[in-house]
This record gives sequence, C-alpha cells and structure tokens, in this order.
Amino acid sequence: MADYTTVSIPKDLAERVDETIEGTSFTSTSDLVRFLLRSIVIQHQQDVDEADGKLTEDQFTEITDQLRDLGYLE
Repeated sequence: MADYTTVSIPKDLAERVDETIEGTSFTSTSDLVRFLLRSIVIQHQQDVDEADGKLTEDQFTEITDQLRDLGYLE
C-alpha cells in the first residue's frame, strides 16, 4: 500500500477543478492532481534525460508555469 501526503490548494481552485472533472473519468480533485503531477514529472524527467541531466531555462519556466496554473505557486 502506498503512503500518502496532503497537498493544499485554494478552495476556489478546488471548486474549479470539481466543475472541470464533471463528466470525466476523474472521480476527485486528488485523482486529477495526481494525474497532472505525474504527467509533469514524467515530462520533466524525459526532458532532463534528453538534455544530459541539465534543465534548460525554458523547461524550468514551463514547469513553474504549469505548477502556477495548478495553484501550487503564486
């Protein structure tokens, strides 16, 4: 069984996520956040592997923009 941790997001973002996932295969905000974070991490790891372990400024900006859009960064 996997261990879990809690991630906090603003309530208004959580409400927007709830509206967004209506009618999708995602059953909760947590499902969507896990999916998005996995996607971001996998893409980041692929990008880093392709760049010989170095993250470019553009890649860093893209990751931070995605995290900001998700409400994890201000």
